[in-house]
Amino acid sequence: MNRNEPLTIEPGKAICYSGFREGQSPDTGVYPTYEQIKEDLLILHDHWKYLRLYDCDEQTDLVLEVIRKEKLDFKVMLGAYIGAEMNNFGCPWGGSYSEEELIQNKERNQTQIYKLIKLANQYPEIIFSLSAGNEALVNWSDHYVPMESVIKYVRMIKAGAKQPVTFCENYAPWLDKLKALVDEVDFISIHTYPVWEYKNIHEAMEYTKQNYYSVADKYPHKPVVITEAGWATNSNGRGISSENVSQDLQEIYYNDLIGWSEKEEVLTFVFEAFDEPWKGSQEPMEPEKHWGLFTVDRKPKKVMRKIYTEL
Repeated sequence: MNRNEPLTIEPGKAICYSGFREGQSPDTGVYPTYEQIKEDLLILHDHWKYLRLYDCDEQTDLVLEVIRKEKLDFKVMLGAYIGAEMNNFGCPWGGSYSEEELIQNKERNQTQIYKLIKLANQYPEIIFSLSAGNEALVNWSDHYVPMESVIKYVRMIKAGAKQPVTFCENYAPWLDKLKALVDEVDFISIHTYPVWEYKNIHEAMEYTKQNYYSVADKYPHKPVVITEAGWATNSNGRGISSENVSQDLQEIYYNDLIGWSEKEEVLTFVFEAFDEPWKGSQEPMEPEKHWGLFTVDRKPKKVMRKIYTEL
């Protein structure tokens, strides 16, 4: 894609991918191997066209290497992970840092942006779009970054790479707080999670559509992509009622979401491919661990069983 031409992102099945398995996490620096990532991508490649990656880390290096070496037909939205550059005392799970930590984060953020640009230029046939960050401007973020920094990062990416640039954020801030950012990005990326907002399955798809159209109608001159939408399958009751999540409910929401997305030609990244036990608290039923369409041992959940009977 050339930024000087009209932005066209073809609709297609899209999914968020992170390959951390039991005993692996970005916090400990234990990453999936080449063969593990290859296994994952072979599971996904017949059914999804687009992958979303969140970070320019060692895992991302291997994902891009696997796609190129194994000649897999994926297009990647690549993001930079930007850490907190200021304290957010309103975050309920910890948004406070020392001044030294904030300075270090700013330095790491610059490094992330530079690596994002490098990878975009190294893999132009695979990486189709770039994100300057993820959920760093919403009021509950534990890695809050000032708007002026995000705008600076967007401009740096635009100056260094040819792919269209976005920023991935919950739908709500785009309606008011992020107006200045709208003019900077090539397209808007929103997240919509009805189950986090206490909606039941009967309300869920209508709520997702409301989230999408509230942003798309406000900025008719900008394309809008959904970069996260999904339904958890377990919960310890914190933030999400345990009665409101299950594999049956995930299947209903997924099918409704895909049906609507294909009909309306909205590029929608399902959250997410595989369960990730490293996320959230130590409790096994922590909902953050249970959004995958597949379990952490790569077995299909109910929503995927019809097309993955061999796994």
